[in-house]
Amino acid sequence: MTTQETRIKTPDLIFPTDFVWGAATSAYQIEGAVTQDGRGTSIWDTFVKQPGRVVNGEHADIAIDHYNRYRDDVRMMAELGLGAYRFSISWPRIQPDGRGPVNPGGIDFYSRLVDELLSRGVDPWVTLYHWDLPQALEDEGGWPSRETSKRFADYAAAVHDALGDRVRNWSTVNEPWCSAFLGYASGEHAPGRREPDKAVQAAHHLLLAHGLAAQALRAQRPDTVIGGCVNLYAISPQTTSEADQDAARRIDGLQNRFFLDALLKGEYPDDVLEDLGRPAGLVQDGDMEIISTPLDKLLINYYSRFTVSGTPGGAASAAAAPTDTGSPWVGSEHVSFVGGGRPVTAMGWEIDHSGLLEILQRLASDYPRIPLVISENGAAFDDVLEDDGSVRDHDRVSYIESHLRTCHAAIEAGIPLEGYFAWSLMDNFEWAWGYGKRFGLVHVDYETQARVPKESALWYAGTIRRGGLSGPAE
Repeated sequence: MTTQETRIKTPDLIFPTDFVWGAATSAYQIEGAVTQDGRGTSIWDTFVKQPGRVVNGEHADIAIDHYNRYRDDVRMMAELGLGAYRFSISWPRIQPDGRGPVNPGGIDFYSRLVDELLSRGVDPWVTLYHWDLPQALEDEGGWPSRETSKRFADYAAAVHDALGDRVRNWSTVNEPWCSAFLGYASGEHAPGRREPDKAVQAAHHLLLAHGLAAQALRAQRPDTVIGGCVNLYAISPQTTSEADQDAARRIDGLQNRFFLDALLKGEYPDDVLEDLGRPAGLVQDGDMEIISTPLDKLLINYYSRFTVSGTPGGAASAAAAPTDTGSPWVGSEHVSFVGGGRPVTAMGWEIDHSGLLEILQRLASDYPRIPLVISENGAAFDDVLEDDGSVRDHDRVSYIESHLRTCHAAIEAGIPLEGYFAWSLMDNFEWAWGYGKRFGLVHVDYETQARVPKESALWYAGTIRRGGLSGPAE
């Protein structure tokens, strides 16, 4: 028996037998079929048609046609050995105008998708909202309107009523920071508004929508597993100066603590409210109790670390937008994002797996104990489809492996980390970046829709089979 064969049979880092190995996508980025079977218009359908909003004027009318190719995609998931698949529901497929009766064609698609996943041994994990608000609700005020939170709870209950008999794991709102501050402050994401005060209202109402939906789901089926989903960053000051330390506090507050404290402690951090100018009338009686409805899991999306400076006019931001936008950092627009000297992905995001451990340790030390899941983690690189039909994305393999090693270290330290979902299962429409940035484990030819598992997909499949990682740490 060779040394390599020994490693395959006996990984160096073995994960718990019930650890969840998955991959994730979102509806708008992969489905296409934007007018099929009664689907209504979303804010992203409107946004992408506006000049200058998306690189090269690209859109997701077809995307990667998952709506019509889902059976083949699910078969591929099973062949890769995925234990779970995290996907989102398109709200305008279910309620074309954001309210009222369920659209039979829309809910039937997701029912068929769930059945197909279960028949292939892949556990469905549903996300109820990944940024595709029905345009009709945006026309009535969007997320800055409190009414949208109530409409979301009704929608969540309708989807759960149809799928809850077969789907146990649910999350509510994906990355509320992005929806609020990229959608309503910087304008980088749909609906493309630059109204900082409205962005803060949107953030609160997205959290309120989460809480109302969690209560609605639990009322229907008490055994439903409900998760909140936040995108977290490790934050470092550029120097030890007072200005840079304050910049790190501010960005950590708006990116991380605003959402974590609300979900897990039932309060907003006092310093963040001060940074935001203590917005009047933001919180009504009972809101924080609703927002902090007990969760079964916290879902964490992690990609990178921010290094910040309190001196305006620093180097180009690692979070720079591809098109003309404002700042998403309401109340802290003076903060600069600077390079930390680390390798970067094709998005310009610094690669730092140590930041993931920092976040997990902080959650374990600063917040009530709760099961954790890495619900998104991945990287865009400039992948090349070789003449032999392969995609040798060594950088992505290295990225995922280093973060999985960090996950294992966290588990060994007693942190209750229960699963990992790679982002993304397939190349897709990358929001304002269009199709130029590829995050997928699977390469997609956007002209032919042909799918080709990359080296990273094959490596991940082997890791899942072994239940762990082989070879020395880098």
